[in-house]
Amino acid sequence: MLTTTSTRVVDPGELDDVLAVLRREPVNNAFVAARVETSGLDPWRLGGEMWGWYHRGRLESLCYAGANLVPLCAGPEAVRAFAERARRQGRRCSSIVGPAGPTAALWDQLAPHWGPAREVRAHQPLMVADRLPAVAPDPLVRRIRKEELDVVMPACVAMFTEEVGISPLAGDGGLIYQARVAELVGSGRSFARVEQGRVVFKAEIGAATPYACQIQGVWVAPDRRGEGLSRGGMAAVLEYALREVAPVVSLYVNDFNAPARAAYRRVGFREVGAFMSVLF
Repeated sequence: MLTTTSTRVVDPGELDDVLAVLRREPVNNAFVAARVETSGLDPWRLGGEMWGWYHRGRLESLCYAGANLVPLCAGPEAVRAFAERARRQGRRCSSIVGPAGPTAALWDQLAPHWGPAREVRAHQPLMVADRLPAVAPDPLVRRIRKEELDVVMPACVAMFTEEVGISPLAGDGGLIYQARVAELVGSGRSFARVEQGRVVFKAEIGAATPYACQIQGVWVAPDRRGEGLSRGGMAAVLEYALREVAPVVSLYVNDFNAPARAAYRRVGFREVGAFMSVLF
């Protein structure tokens, strides 16, 4: 009997079909869509494989398998197929991340083989804004210039270490992480408030497509928290993003970070769903 479904690595010639799937959920898929639009589907340029799940020969669901494992537009049958492929291959990623529903289902099937995880963040509210900020932007928040990479890097390392629980300088000495920060600075998507040579607020637009972009790496210096820097800072980044990048701006935040969620709501973000992250 012929099967009606199959799973395989997508061919670079299927770029239009892949983009069509990604654009079904432009906010959820912004991170991967931005990579595909920039690099295509060649695994070396993309930084990982793109797995496709096909129903009656038609591409319906995707899973990005690189440093992160990310299920996209994936229903239960596609998730099962992706989990089986990932199980056979063995864990090569440092995290599983994506929309909470398919990510939770994927982890349920992989946990007996890949577990235990270092940390599971099961509910990370996904927030979006499509209107100019409801509070005044901080006029001192600006783009970081290329020659200021050394100024912003300590704040980036501190944010990553606090958020993920390990230093991005471990392993390769931080070469990959520093290259990523330099890429964001060079593309004009790194923003900060700098006082006397020290970053006290920062954020980046980490992924951008014509349909949606995603803010990441929001951080306030510990000794300056509680002053409202995140509200004005996020308002400044949101205003730039809406005017010059995409019509919808998104971010996801840990559910236990009540101050950040409140600040984002004040700026004009609203919760529309949830992401999930499994950290190894």
